[in-house]
Amino acid sequence: METDPVETQKLWDEQTPGVLRLPSGRLVRGRGLRRPLAPGAPSPSYGLYLLGKRPPAVPWDFRWVRWPDFRLPADRADARAALTEAWGRAARERVEIACGGGRGRTGTALACLAVLDGVPAEEAVAYVRAHYDRRAVETWWQRRYVPGFATG
Repeated sequence: METDPVETQKLWDEQTPGVLRLPSGRLVRGRGLRRPLAPGAPSPSYGLYLLGKRPPAVPWDFRWVRWPDFRLPADRADARAALTEAWGRAARERVEIACGGGRGRTGTALACLAVLDGVPAEEAVAYVRAHYDRRAVETWWQRRYVPGFATG
């Protein structure tokens, strides 16, 4: 993926903790909201927050998907639209995907982004576990959600 040097300044540093490189070169940061940002850590330009209740306000653009802990999104069409938007924005912005702990819901969402990016659905969870967090995508139904996301 070629990017303008000025645009590159807006993207994540691949060495930043939690940053996942997708096959296209897009970089997305996964994070657990229960852990505060490290002092001096870059802020996202866009956040997608996967929580059971509305998150507190942040100084950057964000979207909330109602997604209770250890479960699946309450509205799958809304989740698909939000994940597709986040994937598109990741080509030109610092996108953060986050839930409470940064593993289950965040890992599931990152696996869905990997599918959007061309990773076969049956390999997406393994991809995220290998490149983001080995314990990502915590529950059986979260693992099953990814192939279902791929088909629509």
